[in-house]
Amino acid sequence: MTSLSGYLPYAFALIIAIPFLVLLRQFVHSYITLKNQEIKLLSVKSNSENKTHSYERMTLFLDRIKPSHLIQRFDRELAVHEFIFLTEKAINEEFDYNSSQQLYITKHSWKNIVDSKNAVVELLHKTHDGLKENIELDEFKTIFIMNYMESNDYIAETIEDLRKEILIIT
Repeated sequence: MTSLSGYLPYAFALIIAIPFLVLLRQFVHSYITLKNQEIKLLSVKSNSENKTHSYERMTLFLDRIKPSHLIQRFDRELAVHEFIFLTEKAINEEFDYNSSQQLYITKHSWKNIVDSKNAVVELLHKTHDGLKENIELDEFKTIFIMNYMESNDYIAETIEDLRKEILIIT
């Protein structure tokens, strides 16, 4: 009996420690579960912020390619063909810069954005092709804006579609 009585304090300590160890394990497990949920919520919030940012950037891009804004760019002393070249280059560079935003925008909206960009570039060339050779830049710009105003305002429609989509997302 003396041999078992030496182990009695250890057995008593073990009986008291087991419930604390179980509670500690449950606490750590709950803590890890809550932290994982927090990380998931933060990643969802971050994804939503990325989408919102993408819609904002593409709306800004569309606003910048409106003919009323395009005609204000560049020096007034340019020849018409130089203005067309620089304007088309600026549109394509800005579009390329923002092309990664298609990851966060619906396919339908992205197609509308691409179509709007292409329509503006096409309108630049059609306006030039329909005019005489020796036209002044100011005259070209006026005719360019008039041609845009006579057509369907596809840029405003695309921006409105983006606005509707972002309201659904947020």
